[in-house]
Amino acid sequence: MIVTVPQIDDIPPAERFAAWRALCELTSIPMELRSDHEHDFRANVRGGVNIGEVMLTYTSVPSLRNERTAAHIRRSDPELYHLRLTLRGESDVCHGDAETTVGARQFMLTSTSTPYLAVCERGRVDGMTVTLRPSLLPFPPAELQLLLGRRLSGRSGIGAMLADFLTRLATESDAYGPADAPRLGTVAVDLLNALLAHELDGAEARAENRLTPESRRRTLRLRIQEFVRQNLDRPGLTPASIAAAHHISLRYLYRLFEEQGHTVSAWIRAQRLERCRRDLADPALGDTPIHVIAARWGFSHAADFSRAFRSAYGVPPRDFRHRALAANR
Repeated sequence: MIVTVPQIDDIPPAERFAAWRALCELTSIPMELRSDHEHDFRANVRGGVNIGEVMLTYTSVPSLRNERTAAHIRRSDPELYHLRLTLRGESDVCHGDAETTVGARQFMLTSTSTPYLAVCERGRVDGMTVTLRPSLLPFPPAELQLLLGRRLSGRSGIGAMLADFLTRLATESDAYGPADAPRLGTVAVDLLNALLAHELDGAEARAENRLTPESRRRTLRLRIQEFVRQNLDRPGLTPASIAAAHHISLRYLYRLFEEQGHTVSAWIRAQRLERCRRDLADPALGDTPIHVIAARWGFSHAADFSRAFRSAYGVPPRDFRHRALAANR
């Protein structure tokens, strides 16, 4: 995997705070940094590891106060989301309209577009940050706003699965090669979205009066789409089974998708074709027969798959694979 953040561990502690500030400037996310240990700043950073479309960074800091104000945001805003996992210690955080304390094995979702203040002054704090673009999160900004600055558990359920996965990525990064990064990134994003969907269920229940009917429909549709993505390999994935899993009528399911200009079946088919396209371009699957890849994603008839693939991408699957693998050599 590719490390893009410079390492500062070898810099003398007396110079490290200035280096830390310089690193923050490089990230295009300006903020104000203060510490009681500026002259002996025994902090370190590892990572800047690109895994597919997300970046993973590990930090360990002593006393530190970092604040991103509206003025900082006007100066530069890359419009990114950060999911921060605290591994050790505690931080007091004020983000948007939320104020809370985040401890070990707890997550917090933040946005570079929203003012932020984090203070850790009760000992060293170790943590990991996942940086990603909004396009990777299949939720409207209005729904994600419900989660900004709030504690999300990494101690049980989906949160624990994500925390364990990220921790292993950080501690075993040398075990993975560049070809592993896209697949690991996909797993990280899928788990992250599953955690956010789970947390949004509870957030919506607590804030029912703040959501319009259209907002609830949109969120339900996005959750259904995420459910479909997680179950594309199931032969029994049908509109009827999807409606039953979400306790809605088949007619209502059809209406949700019609509002977006497509049918449920067509959307499922497009997602399955995209998974096939991705696998056909994967050098690690270069020896896997095309019909096996097609069957893995729900296409039981090779001829039907070939016609559908060509209609979607303009070339037969065999030609697409040949070109994609040749480009990766």
